[in-house]
Amino acid sequence: MTKIINPVDRHVGSRVRMRRMLAGISQEKLGEALGLTFQQIQKYEKGSNRISASRLQQISRKLEVPVSFFFDGAPGEDAPPNPGFSDSATHSELSDFLATSEGVQLTKAFVRIKSGRVRRRILDLVEAMADESR
Repeated sequence: MTKIINPVDRHVGSRVRMRRMLAGISQEKLGEALGLTFQQIQKYEKGSNRISASRLQQISRKLEVPVSFFFDGAPGEDAPPNPGFSDSATHSELSDFLATSEGVQLTKAFVRIKSGRVRRRILDLVEAMADESR
């Protein structure tokens, strides 16, 4: 029988992964800091194992973000609309991308570009390439 992963657990896990990667911390190092194996961290990040409240508080301290960070943009009927995002599908795609190593690398590199003109040209190029692939 296949286990159905709760969308909120998946979201929280992906936010843990995104923040861990942005902080440059490996699954092994985070696991060591929490007294866990890297396999347990993998399961948390995939959402296949639910993170308890006390464990989430430990993770938030190690990753230096408030606990609320992990719930930003979480799916749910009572969730307030996400300002700046036209729909939850767009927000989900963005969160999924930022949780990848490529998303983290691209974000880190992009924010290091000082010239606003160069950043704009890069955006124009990427948008043109994306339009071409449709």
